[in-house]
Amino acid sequence: MKKTYFLPAFVWLFSVSLVAVAQEKEEKKPEYGWKKSMVGGINLTQTSFDNWSQGGENSVSWQVNLNFNFTNELERTSWSNSGKFTYGQTKTGDAEVQKSVDEMKLESVLTYKQGKYLNPYVAATGESQFTPGYQYDPKAKISAFLDPGYFRESVGLGYKPNEIVKTRLGAALKQTVTDKYSLRYVGETNKSFKNEVGAESVTDVNWKILENTLLTSKLELFSTLEAFDETDVNWDNVLATKISKYLNVNFNLKLFYDKDISAKRQISQALAFGLTYTFL
Repeated sequence: MKKTYFLPAFVWLFSVSLVAVAQEKEEKKPEYGWKKSMVGGINLTQTSFDNWSQGGENSVSWQVNLNFNFTNELERTSWSNSGKFTYGQTKTGDAEVQKSVDEMKLESVLTYKQGKYLNPYVAATGESQFTPGYQYDPKAKISAFLDPGYFRESVGLGYKPNEIVKTRLGAALKQTVTDKYSLRYVGETNKSFKNEVGAESVTDVNWKILENTLLTSKLELFSTLEAFDETDVNWDNVLATKISKYLNVNFNLKLFYDKDISAKRQISQALAFGLTYTFL
């Protein structure tokens, strides 16, 4: 993997950090206790044609998502627990229903408040999918729940210059679990578990660009430090604009790279309009 894949990401995150510092106002008195948020949404798209001279195929697609964050802020510690669940399907013409998105991810980070900006932490993450995944032409099943599943545990130092940007860097372990598709995800047949030792970097951006527009970005890097092109990259960006209390527009751009799965980076993007509801 070329360095050009990483340079724009770091330049962008550095720029956002500078903007955040410039926007940050005087410090507020800290508030202790649990802070809870849970937001869900559903997006629907449908098209239909009848004797349409310009051509086209009937289609329908839907997607549901749920995001939550429960954080317990105390004087000396901060315990953050977050989750992301997304699932969607699409059907075009006479073709069978296909999965368009499928992701479940959990993260827990415990930080000890030792200084104003730099603080030690321990963290654990896990991610997989809900239902089987297929490739088409010809159709073949290539994944399932916890096949693969990815888990990481890390310890290191976190840096939080303001309420918009936070990042952490530390030593990490990564486990890949699989069952029927071991050759595809761990590189060997009849091997259901792979453990890797390396370093982890995670940067989160939560930037309210306008009163009704929020940019959230999460850049995750994991490397065994053996070769530069073996650094795993997961960069997830969501730009959300709230039109009304329950209506919003979301643009999602995701870049994924794991040499064990594919020698090329993978990119997905989606533009969606739908309903959103804040539970907490």
